[in-house]
Amino acid sequence: MSDVLELVDVSVVRDGRALVDDVSWSVKEGERWVILGPNGAGKTTLLNIASSYLFPTKGSVSVLGEKLGGVGTDVFDLRPRIGIAGVALADKLPRRQTVLQTVLTAAYGMTATWNENYDKVDEDRARAFLDRLGMTEYLDRKFGTLSEGERKRTLIARAMMTDPELLLLDEPAAGLDLGGREDLVRRLGRLARDPYAPSMIMVTHHVEEIAPGFTHVLMIRQGKVLAAGPMETELTSRNLSLCFGLPLVVEHQGDRYTARGLPLG
Repeated sequence: MSDVLELVDVSVVRDGRALVDDVSWSVKEGERWVILGPNGAGKTTLLNIASSYLFPTKGSVSVLGEKLGGVGTDVFDLRPRIGIAGVALADKLPRRQTVLQTVLTAAYGMTATWNENYDKVDEDRARAFLDRLGMTEYLDRKFGTLSEGERKRTLIARAMMTDPELLLLDEPAAGLDLGGREDLVRRLGRLARDPYAPSMIMVTHHVEEIAPGFTHVLMIRQGKVLAAGPMETELTSRNLSLCFGLPLVVEHQGDRYTARGLPLG
């Protein structure tokens, strides 16, 4: 399998502080990765590098076979090959657009409708992705009136519109109640287990948000990678405790994970 993403000795420094420090990591075609870590650990920085919107201070990065900053690499050609769903994008989308329009505009790399002419193929694709994420009943709803869970599902459908080779999910379950989280995890699990789905990287703070079908985990703390590899060998109580800085117990039941802290004293 070819590398979808490769970081070699990568550091990102801002105001004298390393947001990520000497990170080497590769994602191969078909893998589904989770990036776990506490607030400020460097998770979103890694995702921004993978999206090609952030270049490293040191080291080399290749995304979908293109070296960032390399001769002949045009990030404007690269970025349509990467699907992104996260809060930063949601804040840029017009609240008065319908759900269907919000997804359709991704076909042209736009955030808002302008003078584009969408053909039936575009509309059918948008409807199909929204249906897969349980949003068929909301096609004509305004994006700004959606619940947090409905917004998250719309963003994932939008990210899939360009038929990406790499799908990046930045805390997709953040802010959801228990029902909303479980509904999203179930739908992400169906996507992750689809052999035709793109390679995926998801950022989260919580092991409970890891959907079935995700294959690998990277744990990061203070910009440094503590563990990276197959979920079954790396998502351990020891590694998670080191990552979050307190004693934790990881339990694996069926195809889901849970974590809890040990009692004080």
